[in-house]
Amino acid sequence: MTKVTPFLMFQGNAEEAMNYYVSLIPDSKVLHIIRYEANGTGTEGSVMKAAFSLKGQEILCIDSNIQHDFTFTPSFSLYITCDSEKEIDYLYGKLSDGGSELMPLGNYGFSKKFGWLVDQFGVSWQLTFE
Repeated sequence: MTKVTPFLMFQGNAEEAMNYYVSLIPDSKVLHIIRYEANGTGTEGSVMKAAFSLKGQEILCIDSNIQHDFTFTPSFSLYITCDSEKEIDYLYGKLSDGGSELMPLGNYGFSKKFGWLVDQFGVSWQLTFE
């Protein structure tokens, strides 16, 4: 075994999500994208497999060429430890725009400031400022 990598399966908006995430989080980048070709098993030009890095954490993603009756669940989330209140406020505002709040920003006893949300792409995020 060489490593364990989170893997996100989207339904047509993997590239949009990936670009959005790397635009919000410093020291993040798209590592590579492999696209479906014409006459392939997926929609031409969509993401067959891609990798991006958020602060050094590699994440894989795809646009599924099969429609599923399921999507992301909040039981798996990306967890970010923020360096300042300004940073957590900014990220929470940006990531929750078009999404939904699971736990609004607040002091829940285990963190000075914590929030849990689902973004516009259906991905769950937990943000903390300790």
